[in-house]
Amino acid sequence: MPARKREYDEDDVRIRPGKSSRPRTRTRPKHDDAVDALVITVDRGRYGCVREDTGGLDVITAMRARELGRKSVVVGDRVALVGDSSGAAGTLARIVRISERTSVLRRTADDDDTTPEGRLERVVVANADQLVIVSALSDPPPRTGFIDRCLVAAYDAGIEPLLCLTKADLAGPEQVLGYYAELDLPHVLVRPGSDLAELRSRLAGRLSVMVGHSGVGKSTLVNRLVPDALRAVGVVSAIGKGRHTSTSAVALRLPAVGKSRKDPGWIIDTPGIRSFGLAHVSAESLLHGFPDLVEGTLEDQPNCGHTAADGDCRLDAWVAEGKADERRLASYRRLLSSRAGEGDRTGESDRTAESDRTAESDRTAESDRTAERHRTAESDRTAESDRTAEGEGREHAAGEA
Repeated sequence: MPARKREYDEDDVRIRPGKSSRPRTRTRPKHDDAVDALVITVDRGRYGCVREDTGGLDVITAMRARELGRKSVVVGDRVALVGDSSGAAGTLARIVRISERTSVLRRTADDDDTTPEGRLERVVVANADQLVIVSALSDPPPRTGFIDRCLVAAYDAGIEPLLCLTKADLAGPEQVLGYYAELDLPHVLVRPGSDLAELRSRLAGRLSVMVGHSGVGKSTLVNRLVPDALRAVGVVSAIGKGRHTSTSAVALRLPAVGKSRKDPGWIIDTPGIRSFGLAHVSAESLLHGFPDLVEGTLEDQPNCGHTAADGDCRLDAWVAEGKADERRLASYRRLLSSRAGEGDRTGESDRTAESDRTAESDRTAESDRTAERHRTAESDRTAESDRTAEGEGREHAAGEA
């Protein structure tokens, strides 16, 4: 009798699971053992962090965990680390959480938010308490347009500004301080070799970010505040231009002074910048950087744009009455025009003035070189004449002999 053919059912079928058949879950680890740290450097996907709870300065190298997604990590962020947080050479930790930021200092490459440069925001630092605007009083000369932009960015971000005027041995601060007389803007003066006690007291217990044009002495000042920083310094050229010596932002812990147990604070040194775009600041918020003009706008029409084209703008009368500096109003209106894409983008007037100074310096240098050539030629002719006379004198003496 032939054998009965076996009938198969679903229990006999074996299906090999695919690579993507592993069940996924939205539950993520809580990382209760994570340690808190402060990001002090950012370099090509690697983040230098230090633990604030221990007070140590051992730098922990970390990378972003995948669960962070597209969240950016910048200098000043307070993060949670898992993995090897010993800071030993060759170790790598992971950043699994980013604490909520108390402040964010931003800038753009352009003032007009309709341009690609204006839409590209750059986060300078996070969680800063104070913005130290470093400006030289001479060589290069102070640029109030740049200072105004920094003030707008600081007030918009909720950061307290501090004006630090360097090279006070070359020029007096009266002109700059007079320009900001109505603001009651805190300031410090710095000279070569001067005592930095006042500046240190204003930095104590805070996370301060330092910004300034190239050549204003910012890196030199950082090296004086933190002798172990060894930030590169440069010289100002003959035409008044500085060179970029700081190439990346870095947070530095200030050393304790004497036996004081008070937190000396942190400073964040940023690369020298040529422009400070404000496309991320609304036209209404620009006025926050000009508190001396705010009261003058209270009697304006609600739809007043505060530009020179608005004939009924109350700000003109406010300035005429001596309640604000006309240069401040001109600066505010330049920013408004730049914000609307009508010129003076990211400090065009500063660059124009710089070009004028450069041209003037070039003309002066050329004049000096021409005068030097004339002096050299005259000296050569005089020397030649002296040699000729000396030769004739010898010949005459030989003839008499």
